[in-house]
Amino acid sequence: MIKKFIRKILGVKDKVVRDPTEPIILGPADHGIDPKLLSSNAIRVTQTLQENGFKAFVVGGAVRDLLLGVKPKDFDIATDATPEQVKRLFRRAFIIGKRFQIVHVMFGQDLLEVTTFRGAGSISAPKDEHGRVLRDNIFGPQHEDAMRRDFTINAMYYDPATQMVLDYHGGIEDIRDKTLRIIGQPEARYREDPVRMLRVVRFAAKLQFTIEPNTRAPISVMAPLINNVPAPRVFDEMLKLLMSGHALACLQQLRTEGLHHGLLPLLDVVLEQPIGMRFVMLALESTDKRVMAGKGVSPGFLFASLLWHQVLEKWTAYRASGESPIPALHLAADDVLDSQTEKLALQRKIGSDMRDIWSMQPRFERRTGKSPYKLLEHLRFRAGYDFLLLRCESGEIDMELGEWWTAFYEGDATEREQLLASAHSAPGPKRKRPPRRAPRNKPNGATGGMSEE
Repeated sequence: MIKKFIRKILGVKDKVVRDPTEPIILGPADHGIDPKLLSSNAIRVTQTLQENGFKAFVVGGAVRDLLLGVKPKDFDIATDATPEQVKRLFRRAFIIGKRFQIVHVMFGQDLLEVTTFRGAGSISAPKDEHGRVLRDNIFGPQHEDAMRRDFTINAMYYDPATQMVLDYHGGIEDIRDKTLRIIGQPEARYREDPVRMLRVVRFAAKLQFTIEPNTRAPISVMAPLINNVPAPRVFDEMLKLLMSGHALACLQQLRTEGLHHGLLPLLDVVLEQPIGMRFVMLALESTDKRVMAGKGVSPGFLFASLLWHQVLEKWTAYRASGESPIPALHLAADDVLDSQTEKLALQRKIGSDMRDIWSMQPRFERRTGKSPYKLLEHLRFRAGYDFLLLRCESGEIDMELGEWWTAFYEGDATEREQLLASAHSAPGPKRKRPPRRAPRNKPNGATGGMSEE
């Protein structure tokens, strides 16, 4: 009684205790979802499943975005049909996954992920020594599936046919309060899947939501559990985080929560150096702008930018030890990619793109003869050129080089010839070819002379 009186005086509302097996059902007037924001293929999948006697709902992040008035990029479907039953209903459907089987249903280039309601079987599921669930193909009723989802805002179900939203854990209230809250006991949920800690950061930064105190409290202590997650899963989550359109905010949140260690080694050091920090910030801001404008973003360019100053540091060290510039750069790139591939499982294509971008940088210094024309023909020239402009803008190198290449890239044949002539005659130190010497007579017809490396 006294506690209730004190809470009333302080204006603290009593937390409503809900039955987690019974959802709150919200109609169109309550949730305000615009049906026009739904994917026609998502409607097609739910309708096909329902016509064949199964329950089917749009679920997770798609419902969250719909409630926020945002058109979802992806639509996930939850159903009581088993993966095999789903597969039989669609011509292009593929069962994937080891830890938990799901079905990918394809319509042209559009991919929809269909999952069977998961049961509360995590207690008996195989785990590693840290508590991470290794395999969990246990199906169950919808309310258990809702309990298994990570956050309240991702645990709502929308039926396109009836336009009803089913909310088991107060997700609609948390959306309205802009609060990110994990379902269940936070420590246990993070042990089951440490990647949830990265997801907390991504959603909080992307949605500009506040992390609920109990959800946030264990993260700094449990952050090392990320090291036990398979590298490909960490990479997938990092890619989502960095290409969310809020990469800069996500990175800052990662550092705040102490989750960045080991994900991008030495990044803290880079961000404490004025030029390195400015370079990374410019790269992330550029990425965010492109994502928000609906433009494509290259993962190779993004990771090349984040890791450039590690390459630059090692490149400088190799050159100081006597290596020639180009071999020194390749050695530096090898070192950085080897260390990152082990942790982040960088795909071969992404690693190849990063090498191309880095290896082009010394070639931009060559502005004589045919070298600029050959560089223009490089398959990854535009990425390398954009990278050069970032280096100029951050203050790492002289802006004049970026301006020259912009003019050369955009100029016609006459303008390019004039630029080459001006670069050749420009004052300042240049690498000059040593004067040729007259050939001397030597045994076996050998000739003398020196060549530039």
